[in-house]
Amino acid sequence: MSNTEEALQERIKELTCLYEVSSIIVNADLDQIQEILRAIGLSLKEAFQFPEYTEVAIKTSISSFKTGDVNENIGLSSDIKVFNKPDGKITVSLTADKSAFLKEEQQLLDNVALKIENLLERIEIKQNEASLKRQMERADRLSIIGEITAGIAHELNTPLANILGFAELLKDEFKDEKNVSNDLDKIIHNAIFSREVVKKLMFFACEMPQEMKKVNIVPNIRDAISLLDATFRKEEVKYVVKIEEEELWLKADKIQLTQIIFNLIINAIYFSPKNGLVTIEAFQTKKENILKISDEGPGLPETDLEKIFQPFFSTKPTGDGSGLGLSVVHGIVLSHKGTINAENNKNKGATFTVRLPKS
Repeated sequence: MSNTEEALQERIKELTCLYEVSSIIVNADLDQIQEILRAIGLSLKEAFQFPEYTEVAIKTSISSFKTGDVNENIGLSSDIKVFNKPDGKITVSLTADKSAFLKEEQQLLDNVALKIENLLERIEIKQNEASLKRQMERADRLSIIGEITAGIAHELNTPLANILGFAELLKDEFKDEKNVSNDLDKIIHNAIFSREVVKKLMFFACEMPQEMKKVNIVPNIRDAISLLDATFRKEEVKYVVKIEEEELWLKADKIQLTQIIFNLIINAIYFSPKNGLVTIEAFQTKKENILKISDEGPGLPETDLEKIFQPFFSTKPTGDGSGLGLSVVHGIVLSHKGTINAENNKNKGATFTVRLPKS
């Protein structure tokens, strides 16, 4: 076979590969990225001058595939970028001593990399659209729940106040009758608990007015820790405070800020084992103050990470929580134009990170 015929045959193989790769991507189910990369890798292998000695590796941030052992230090490679950011690489190497790669083979590799880039960008766009849709659906649900919750809170406030008031009057009247007094104590205790749930409902429904003022978050954190010191000792949980600065200023509602700190620390204590450590950290950047509260508990199941701030969702046993604490915190943080994030630690436990703008 003449050199011209050989060159023509190689060009046909390369064009066939590009056609196959385009067809694979156009007809692909975007959820089957592993299979897509496998098909592209095998097609690319056959397009090279010595397919029987050629190995291909495709690496991306979401999946990878290789036909065999690839020597990344010897051979051809082409970077893969997604929206101009590095995302992976295609590498091709030979397993036997053969002549050098053809310059057209580098061009082929670059063209295939571009097609994979287009595929990955489509996948990212699809994921972003799905994420945005979930956020919008969640926002709609929260809005509806907020309206219902506000109504429930208003309806319960008056009867609860009456129950509490009359129970306290009756306790004074029957203070000499131990059994009646004990029963009235139970009524009062449960009425107070219910009133606190209503308060949380009102916080969640944004029915509590805000008084935004310039606040130093450091004394608030230290006051909260001081008040919870007895709880730490009772639950046999240790704590460490990491605050290097004495002034971390921001514009916030002081009461709601305290609500954030209290809820997150109490949550950390609840999930901490005996002799576990709760770490409370606060620091600032140019634009925001950051509060981090970590525990050494069991952490959060991956399936719960997205739901942890939903109203009435709780990982606590029935009767131990209303499922409103973190929802209230989430609502307050959002009303302060901040963000809150929950993630598992590498070793054990979870960390809640609150970011609040300074103004």
